Amino acid sequence: MGEKLFLGNKVRKLREAKGWTLDQCASRLALSPSYLSQIETNQRPATARVLISLTRAFDVDASIFDLEGDARLIADLREAVTDVAGSGEIPSPAELKHAVTNAPRLARQFLTLHQNYRRLDDRLKTLNETLGRDEKQVSAPVLPYEAVRDFFHYRDNYIDVLDQAAEQLAERLSIGAANHPERLLEQALGDLCGVRVAYGEGLMRRYDPQARILYIDPALPAATRSFQMAHQLGLLVFADAIEDELVRANFDTQAATDVCRVGLANYAAGAILMPYRRFLDSARDLRHDVDLMRQRFHTSFEQVCQRLSTLQRPGWRGVPFYFARVDMAGNITKRHSATRFQFARFGGACPLWNVHEAFSSPDRILVNLSEMPDGSRYICIAKSVSKPGGSYLEPDRRYALGLGCEIEHADQLVYAAGLDLNGPPIRMGVSCRICERTDCQQRAFPPIDRTLHVRPNERGVIPYALG
Repeated sequence: MGEKLFLGNKVRKLREAKGWTLDQCASRLALSPSYLSQIETNQRPATARVLISLTRAFDVDASIFDLEGDARLIADLREAVTDVAGSGEIPSPAELKHAVTNAPRLARQFLTLHQNYRRLDDRLKTLNETLGRDEKQVSAPVLPYEAVRDFFHYRDNYIDVLDQAAEQLAERLSIGAANHPERLLEQALGDLCGVRVAYGEGLMRRYDPQARILYIDPALPAATRSFQMAHQLGLLVFADAIEDELVRANFDTQAATDVCRVGLANYAAGAILMPYRRFLDSARDLRHDVDLMRQRFHTSFEQVCQRLSTLQRPGWRGVPFYFARVDMAGNITKRHSATRFQFARFGGACPLWNVHEAFSSPDRILVNLSEMPDGSRYICIAKSVSKPGGSYLEPDRRYALGLGCEIEHADQLVYAAGLDLNGPPIRMGVSCRICERTDCQQRAFPPIDRTLHVRPNERGVIPYALG
């Protein structure tokens, strides 16, 4: 036997089901009462001989003593305690095994409570989303990335102090003009921060604060190398401003603070590479043609899209855009919106959103007219992008980028050319779980706030009707 069999709870339940006393059961098993007591309290494992005696005495199959069920229960319990632990200490595998072995019914009740907690938490979050309330009123724990996402969301994805400082720095360095920024940033890191840039394979960016060396992977595209340098430059030059923002944000966890610090440095990097007024003037001049803008600023398609979603400076506002990045599983890994466009906060996004279609049309820009349940109409732009893995053995990373604005800004978008703004739109929703549409043929599952009617003698595209 490769693993010791601690069968105490199972043996005790079988004995009690038979109505046998400890002495009676021990006699039938040819064991001493003290030995059987030690087995039932998991102080001693069951040997192969004892296992055979147990199957015969209780007239059961040996599979009833199989530990695979216990292993699954331990795995489920570990997932549950990890979910609810927050920043607290998670029980060790040995503790979980001990709990399952000695109190399996208590462990299963804990899992039932956890499942009820998750369902209640999901319903609360969905209700919160539907009513448009501030999530800070909800006591449920918030993951660090969710907290940081909301920090930028409630700031309209615009951080004035960093944007203004980055624009001034870019002006000093002549970034955003005809010059390629990579060499200018390398020189600025040396002159302003005493940091030397070295190129070496491995991480995209690694900074050694003792040696003051910034290592950049030379295999990265030029736009990515520039962005990583700008990130480090912003992190060092604007350190005080970033820390002040973090103090004001007052996150509940250190992890959220650390994630936000990276996000603020990324924001500063975009603002350095694409200084506000020069970028806004170019956007208007080029009618927001992302390809022409990335060529002008030596940046990537994604960097331009994200920067377009930040143009909310008072007195110098640009077209309000939403921006999102979606992976092939439908997970929204980035999302920013200066519009009324509502992203799904929980669960999958609407399958009619053209970002999903973009994966089947690589390198093409897809444009359509979409209408949300509130009647607002958007010009939705989507394109799939690929980020090289760096070697044959590392697969490329593929994403779809979504960019859009309301149709009242159509005259400022090159992508509206040829688009019938009065034609029938794609009738989108936020997500199936809260979508108000009752006639959508792409519905994945019913909304949680509607009555479900199943008609056994009728079948449409979806096998139910909604009340």
